[in-house]
Amino acid sequence: MTSSDKITFLLNGTVVTLSDVRPDTTLLHWLRAEQRLTGSKEGCAEGDCGACTVILRNPHDAYDKGRAVNACILLMGMVAGSAITTIEGVSGPNGALHPVQQAMITHHGAQCGFCTPGFVMSLYAHWRQGLPFTMAEIDSCLAGNLCRCTGYRPIIDAALSLADWPVPAWEQERQQTEDAFCEEMAAAQVSLTLQAQGQRFFAPKSLTECAALIAAHPQAQIVAGATDLGLWLTKQHREFDSFISLKSVQELRHVSIEEEGVLIGAAVTHAEAMQAFDTSLPDLAEVWRRFGSAQVRSSGTVVGNVANGSPIGDISPCLIVLGAEVILRHGTEQRRLPISSFFLSYGKQDRKDGEFLEAIFIPHKDDEALFIARKLSKRFDQDISAVLMAAYLTKEGGIIASLRLAFGGMAEIPKRAMATEAYLQGRNIADVTSEALTQALASDFTPLSDMRASAEYRLAAAANMVRHALQQDDEGHYGLAHHQPQEEGRL
Repeated sequence: MTSSDKITFLLNGTVVTLSDVRPDTTLLHWLRAEQRLTGSKEGCAEGDCGACTVILRNPHDAYDKGRAVNACILLMGMVAGSAITTIEGVSGPNGALHPVQQAMITHHGAQCGFCTPGFVMSLYAHWRQGLPFTMAEIDSCLAGNLCRCTGYRPIIDAALSLADWPVPAWEQERQQTEDAFCEEMAAAQVSLTLQAQGQRFFAPKSLTECAALIAAHPQAQIVAGATDLGLWLTKQHREFDSFISLKSVQELRHVSIEEEGVLIGAAVTHAEAMQAFDTSLPDLAEVWRRFGSAQVRSSGTVVGNVANGSPIGDISPCLIVLGAEVILRHGTEQRRLPISSFFLSYGKQDRKDGEFLEAIFIPHKDDEALFIARKLSKRFDQDISAVLMAAYLTKEGGIIASLRLAFGGMAEIPKRAMATEAYLQGRNIADVTSEALTQALASDFTPLSDMRASAEYRLAAAANMVRHALQQDDEGHYGLAHHQPQEEGRL
């Protein structure tokens, strides 16, 4: 396996090679400042508004036809080997409008115009992936794009019309060019070692090389999706000497369905992982659908979200009650522990210097058990939870036979409600009251009051979530997936 000190990628059909770019430079900054491709806008610099949306094709996924990502929090080293399309590269030869662009014009989808390129790119990614243009799909597609003029209706009308547009011949040729480039990059097996302006960026290709680098550079910042790291750079202005990217490590890019459960590698994105649970755990899939936006789910990784240990990370409470395990690696050594034991205190996890989270293992759900999740947030889409509840239970008649219960947003870490579990174990569901649940939960948690909710509200809401979950039937009507009809648009 060879190594290169240059970043090579395809930008709007043209091969670009860079060697002197500072590793913590974002793609958006480079596009605007160095290439004068100013169609991609900086609205928030934190992956919330979607004005910077571009299309990225991953060279390691043959089925990836291009996903929408936020260029404002994507580091330049992360685009190595990829094919990038910006708003300037959407149109065809001689300025021929793409169907997405024409639909926006026909239906008057542009107002002030600041957000328009991002909307076009999100719809373009959806269109390229061959996804249906129903209200539910459009809702999810555009959840990460903010229109400051509040003019969503014409944008939705434009999206609905795209189901009838054929694929231009020049669009097919463009994708074939990207196919060839990505195949070449994937086959090259070239690691990246970039040094510029006092920083280093490593992008190893093999798990062995990756583990050795992390062991040798324990203070380096590990990069998976950078959806949190990007904010540390753009908002907190933190500086790092070294970065080690997991993105190109093929052994970490798989979701493996095994006899005992599902193994999710450290480089697997939320978008890739949620496909494995869409039917088996519909509540988990629905939590994922409300996790950030399409852009965030296309970049951010499941393992990275867990590794950061956020007390308001939506996925962690779900994994806790499902009995998930984390697999940590240091050099050639592995160790496994229950995910509930991984979180120690705020900002601190059971991870040693030079050790990294290699994968997460999720056991298959027992056929007799119910998995139920509830997310409470001020906005339905792309909002941090005030409270996230996850429950895994079995019932015998009206009696709670077994129960695991965990919460996000209630403590300094994602945490099981052990006292509440003990109170409910063996109890008749009809005898459970909100007042008794609130008292039990107060034994488990002392939540904070903040901009999202007061402590009292959190406790009361958590109690109502649990009581409602206990009353679910056994016919597959799970919390979020059952109570949020997807054919009703919210934009």
